Amino acid sequence: MNKLLIVGTVAFDAIETPFGKTDKILGGAATYIGLSAANLNVDSAIVSVVGEDFPQEYLDLLSDKGIDISAVEIVPGGKTFFWSGKYHNDLNSRDTLETQLNVLADFQPKVPASYADADVVMLGNLHPLVQSSVLDQMKSRPKLVVLDTMNFWMDCALTELLDVIARVDVITINDEEARQLSGEYSLLRAAAKIQTMGPKYVVIKKGEHGALLFHQKEVFFAPALPLEEVFDPTGAGDTFAGGFSGYLAQSGDISFENMKNAIVYGSNLASFCVEKFGTEKMQNLSKEDVVQRLAEFKSLTQYELDIKS
Repeated sequence: MNKLLIVGTVAFDAIETPFGKTDKILGGAATYIGLSAANLNVDSAIVSVVGEDFPQEYLDLLSDKGIDISAVEIVPGGKTFFWSGKYHNDLNSRDTLETQLNVLADFQPKVPASYADADVVMLGNLHPLVQSSVLDQMKSRPKLVVLDTMNFWMDCALTELLDVIARVDVITINDEEARQLSGEYSLLRAAAKIQTMGPKYVVIKKGEHGALLFHQKEVFFAPALPLEEVFDPTGAGDTFAGGFSGYLAQSGDISFENMKNAIVYGSNLASFCVEKFGTEKMQNLSKEDVVQRLAEFKSLTQYELDIKS
């Protein structure tokens, strides 16, 4: 079985949307990525850090999903990373109410020896120096390195971010971040410019409007599935990344054609994530749910077109 190494936050979130609010619940990029990839037949491990206040039941949840958590460091007496946010009515924008780095402030990731030869590495949104340090610990270059980042690092650690971007195969960012990183408004031009920075593939996430995949002059678009209810978009991008990287690790095929399928798998899993608060939906997802919704995606996007000259 191919190996997927996931690096990112395991955290507490407190979320408020127009549909309700939560107290501290399970969150973090690595959590969403791991729960998403767990729906695919892949050997995965999470590298992260939590405090002594992190409930054992959350660790058991990840472990019960088949995720190796031996590299999730528990800091004695420490407090777990915490983020609180409030979404606007359109759910496309949000305000951060509070961020407590806690144990994440001094996080030094340690890649377990059993995953230092991982086929696919998924670098969740973290400081670029932390992402780079993970790549430094790999025994050999992975078949595929996927990096997720955000505009915060473009604002405060651009040099370090460009250094790690030069070392990866795929970058996943949203449209606003793609424009900021490239200085180009057109997403076609933005993707082309980002490819010159190192990544062979650029994935631009557009939330409820789907996702774009760019490679050289080729472009692929997958829509987001129209949903009756959207409660909480937190973690949707990370869930997408987990489905994307998990599918590629499972299949072992990192061609552009297969990445199209990976985009659909990522979009499919992200569509579940937003239907409940936090990780609730992803915790209880069945393979039957995933397969049924994949059929809906297929129906949504397939058609025959008779083009006459």
